[in-house]
Amino acid sequence: METGMIIGAGFMGAGIAQVCIQSGYRVILTDTKKEMLEKAKADMAVSLEKLHQKGGIKESAEPVLDRLEIAQSIEAGFKSKRKISWVIEAVYEDEDLKKTILADVEQQIEDETLMATNTSSIPVSRLASALKHPERFVGLHFFGPVPLMELVEVVKGEMTSEKAFQQGMGFVKKLGKYPVGVTKDIPGFVMNRIFAAAFRECQELVGKGVATPEDIDAGMRLGYGWHIGPFRIADNAGLDTVLRIKKSMEASGEIHLYSNAGIIEEKVENGHLGRKSGKGFYSY
Repeated sequence: METGMIIGAGFMGAGIAQVCIQSGYRVILTDTKKEMLEKAKADMAVSLEKLHQKGGIKESAEPVLDRLEIAQSIEAGFKSKRKISWVIEAVYEDEDLKKTILADVEQQIEDETLMATNTSSIPVSRLASALKHPERFVGLHFFGPVPLMELVEVVKGEMTSEKAFQQGMGFVKKLGKYPVGVTKDIPGFVMNRIFAAAFRECQELVGKGVATPEDIDAGMRLGYGWHIGPFRIADNAGLDTVLRIKKSMEASGEIHLYSNAGIIEEKVENGHLGRKSGKGFYSY
């Protein structure tokens, strides 16, 4: 059974870990906070059992969770006697933190281990600058909630080898997801740039009192065939995450697609982070 490591047990890291163990991989999930690891495992147990009861997976939660190991540091994770075939960094959108983690990981893995980042906005090539072997490094941009969203962007950095890129594409397919290959490494990649353009105008309309988030979401669903509306998407992703993506994309100096209405900033300041906090544009 192939083993991988996921660094970061937050909303995205836990979701990625769940789909990996569902797909038959053994996963070592690491985080510096014990409570995050415990919450991630508890949330997975509930999610997996619901999926099993609805016929989404054949196995019950217990045998699937048996493929999950947790560790409170990267070093502890690497003390496992298992050979680690791939590592996915899934911490929040902080470029310096990601670079520090990736450089640390690179010193502890074998030459053939695939390295990946779940960044949603930072160019893979910028993160790869912290590595001695950027050719084995690829972007895997999952969308949240990961167990429900079928899409993953596979991003090829300037130094990413074709072998690593194809490994990333194949890995995503093994998870039952649809990979979109991104061979031009730019801030926000493809999907976040498209979403940002639409969401900017949505925020402007709310900020000017032209429409409510509920009306806009309904309009995008019923008028344009979106599965869920943009404000619900933002709530699901986490408004703090959306704000970090905004800042990261704007810091590139290349684009300015987000609204200046300030409604995301206000929500985050008030602790209304979306689904994960119980309240965002909607109450949960």
